[in-house]
Amino acid sequence: MNGRLDKPSEQGAPWLAFLRSRLRRPLSFYLAALLLVAIVPSFVFSMIILKRSTDEQERVIAALLKGTTGAVTRVVEREIDSMLTTLKVLSTATPMDTRNLGQLYERASSALAGTGSHLLVIDRGHNQLLNTRAPFGSALGKASDPASIDLAFRNGGPLISNVFFGRTAGKWVFNVYLPVTTPLGNNDYLLTLTQNAENMSKAVSRDVLSPGWNAALVDSAGNVIASSDPSVAVGKPFFMSIVPSLRVGVGEATHEGVAYRTVTEFSVLTGWKVIAWARSADVDAPALWSYFWLSLGGILFAGIAIAGSVTIAGLLTQGVKVLAQDAHLLGAGRPIAPRTHMISEIETVSTALAEAAQARRKAENEIRFLMREVAHRSKNQLTVIQSMLNQSLNVGESRADFAEAFRKRIAGLARSTDLMIANATQGVDFQELAQNQLQPFIPDDPQRVHLSGPSVRLDAQVSQTLGMALHELATNATKYGALGNSRGTVDLTWSLADGAFLLVWREAGADIDADSIATTRKGFGTIVLERMLAMVLDAKLERIMHADGIEWRMTVPQERLNANLSVQS
Repeated sequence: MNGRLDKPSEQGAPWLAFLRSRLRRPLSFYLAALLLVAIVPSFVFSMIILKRSTDEQERVIAALLKGTTGAVTRVVEREIDSMLTTLKVLSTATPMDTRNLGQLYERASSALAGTGSHLLVIDRGHNQLLNTRAPFGSALGKASDPASIDLAFRNGGPLISNVFFGRTAGKWVFNVYLPVTTPLGNNDYLLTLTQNAENMSKAVSRDVLSPGWNAALVDSAGNVIASSDPSVAVGKPFFMSIVPSLRVGVGEATHEGVAYRTVTEFSVLTGWKVIAWARSADVDAPALWSYFWLSLGGILFAGIAIAGSVTIAGLLTQGVKVLAQDAHLLGAGRPIAPRTHMISEIETVSTALAEAAQARRKAENEIRFLMREVAHRSKNQLTVIQSMLNQSLNVGESRADFAEAFRKRIAGLARSTDLMIANATQGVDFQELAQNQLQPFIPDDPQRVHLSGPSVRLDAQVSQTLGMALHELATNATKYGALGNSRGTVDLTWSLADGAFLLVWREAGADIDADSIATTRKGFGTIVLERMLAMVLDAKLERIMHADGIEWRMTVPQERLNANLSVQS
């Protein structure tokens, strides 16, 4: 099964290796790619939003322009409608009588004062019978717009002329005609109001248009009546070909290779058009500038981001090289000093490498020390075991008792050795040593064995010797003392005072005969306590017999407790 599972991975490994080789790039490449991934979507999204915004602005502007041209058309129609109303009022208030034109002249001049309009009376022969532009009685020539006059007579109703040059006014004008009938039933006369074309300029003023736009009022023949653009001459055909058609609304046109945007409104009353126009380039310029600045800003920001990523990548690469050098030093076991760096993570790794190098050197020192200690302690243990064996042979015990006692002493020695190895450089805590040695002897009720004292560190040799002593004390207490019954207790206390380590082993509740104990020869435990502690630790021992148990008081010079620890560290 393992073979079948391994085969796909082996087949996939070349592809993974190929992919890794293709994607192997410097850090600056990936930082730049990351920044571009972050910038490009934002740039594209901004372009889309800008496009939607400009499109919406164009729709709003087109709507405003349509509203503006519609408003201009209504202004023109109101003006024309006002002129028609004035003609009707004049025609009904003063019956047309060619014999009393002076009275009509006076009344019309008074009524039309300040309106910009003038009254004419024209007959079928195109003759001007009255014109308030000129003093009454002046010689008046033919009317300047015979085609509109004939059409008005034929239609028999009101007619608005196109723009034409009035010879009497000496300006471009337009007329509003109304056929009238004399009291004698003669209908051979037109009551006419005329205005200068320039009066309509206020309707197409730039003030009512969006920036960059112009407007013109064009008659049904395509000639300009008024324009906001001074270059568009009055009375001349409008320069774009959209005029002859009846197309209204928003559109586009081209003139002499220049594209224009147009908005056209048609007046049903007059037959005229209001045309607003602007160069497409001018209309599109704000949007194009917005795209330009957005693109320029995006390129600039991308350049700054890439330059920043290259700089950051350089700092990271420099930091990685420094870390690589520190890693080589760590591999060689050489000391490493923590380095400062602009990037805190690299500084953290450098500090960790320095700490690792220090920890390695410390560990190597501990290993070397342990190797020396193992060799040294092995020799010492062999000497101790040999001494234990020699002393045990001198004790009159059975072979079974000798084997059991010797085994337990070896086990106690092994426990001390374990603690020594586990805490070689830091030293062995005495309380931990005591708990370790007394654990096999503690009865079911742990309250019968009580330990108390401050934290004291022992070197390996002291811990081994005191461990053997505690083992012997516990063995004797189990055989002959407080732990040999169900009620005895042991208090083990220790303290540091006056440059000495005082250890007190006090048994209570033991079933003992003080006289028999005093006459009994010393066993191996006593020999260990009296000889080995005195020889190895320069300890002073005092044995006190109480009525309920034995008490051992051991005083060890404090400098002997951890004399070797300062050397080891």
